[in-house]
Amino acid sequence: MEYLADYGLFLAKSITIVVAILVAIAGIVGIVVRQRKPAKGKLEIVHLNKRYEDMEKTLSTVLASDADLRLLDKAARKQHKSENKSSKKKAKNGGGAIASANERTRLFVLDFDGDLRASAVASLREEISAVLTVATSNDEVLVTLESGGGLVHSYGLAASQLQRIRNAGVPLTIAVDKVAASGGYMMACVANKLIAAPFAYVGSIGVVMQMPNVNRVLKKHDVDYEMLYAGQYKRTLTVFGENDDEGRAKMQADLEDTHALFKDFIIALRPELDIERVATGETWPGTRALELGLVDELRTSDDYLMSRCSDADLLKISYKERKGMVTSLSSLMSIGLGHREKLQRDQSAPRLV
Repeated sequence: MEYLADYGLFLAKSITIVVAILVAIAGIVGIVVRQRKPAKGKLEIVHLNKRYEDMEKTLSTVLASDADLRLLDKAARKQHKSENKSSKKKAKNGGGAIASANERTRLFVLDFDGDLRASAVASLREEISAVLTVATSNDEVLVTLESGGGLVHSYGLAASQLQRIRNAGVPLTIAVDKVAASGGYMMACVANKLIAAPFAYVGSIGVVMQMPNVNRVLKKHDVDYEMLYAGQYKRTLTVFGENDDEGRAKMQADLEDTHALFKDFIIALRPELDIERVATGETWPGTRALELGLVDELRTSDDYLMSRCSDADLLKISYKERKGMVTSLSSLMSIGLGHREKLQRDQSAPRLV
C-alpha cells in the first residue's frame, strides 16, 4: 500500500509538471501566432423583425381557436407566396442592388456594455465600420448603451467611434436603459437623439483621480524609495514617493483642464444645455435628466425597437472575435502576466467616473 501511495504521488507530480509545460508551450506558440497573423472575427446579424414576428406567431397559435388557426395558416401561406414572388422580381431586376424609392428604412442595432477601460470599443469599431459600408442617410443606427464611465482616453476613443456615424450623415439614436454616467454620457451625447428609461441614471459630468500613498509605511520600516525622472512634471503624484503641494496642484490643474474639455465636447453636441448647471459630477434619473435637457425622450430601447418594426428592417449587428484553443490559453497567460502592470498604470490615470 505504501508503494502504491508513493507511486500515485509521483504520478500526480509528473502529470502536473507535464501539464504546466504544455500550457507554457501553448502560450508561447499562441503569442507567436498572434503576432504573425492578426486575430479574425466574424460579423453576426440577427433580424429582429423576425424575432418579434415569431413571438407574435407563437402566442397567437397558443391563444387561437381551431377556426382561427386555419385562417392564420391560410394567411401565412399567402404571405409566403407573396414574398417568394417579390424575391423573384427583385432578382430579375438585378438582385436589388439599387435601392428603390419606397425601400424600407434599415435600423442597425449595436450594443455597448462599458467597463472601466471601455473594452467593448474593440468590437464597436468593427461593427461601426461594417455598418458604414452600407448605411445611407435614409437608414438609422441605434446604440443601446450601458456604462458607469472609466478611463478618459478609453471613453474618448469610444465617443470618437460614435462620431464617425454622425460624420457619415447617418442618424444616430442612443438608448440608455440603466446608466450612462461620465464617460458613458460622453458617448451618449454624441447621439442625434438620446432616449432614456425613466429611472436610468444619466450625468456625472466630472473627472476624478485617486491613488493610495504608502510612503509613510515605507519610512516606518526604513525602506527608501528612489525615483529618477527628467521633466518637471513627468511625475506629479506617486504611490511610493513623498508627494508635495506642487505635485498636487499640478494634478488638480490637469483634472480641471480635462473637465473643461469634457464640458466643451458636450456643449458642442448639445448647445442648448446649461452646462454649468449639470457639469457638477451629479447624476440624475431619466425624468430629471429630461427636465435638465440631458436626454431628449423617456423611453426604453425595447419600446423604441418595437415601435419601428412596422416601418423599418431591424438588424442587430455584433462582432465576435474567433478564438482557438491556443489563442485562449495564450490570452489567459497574457491576462495573468499583464494584470499587475495594467492595474498600476490605471491607478494613476484620470477617470470619467
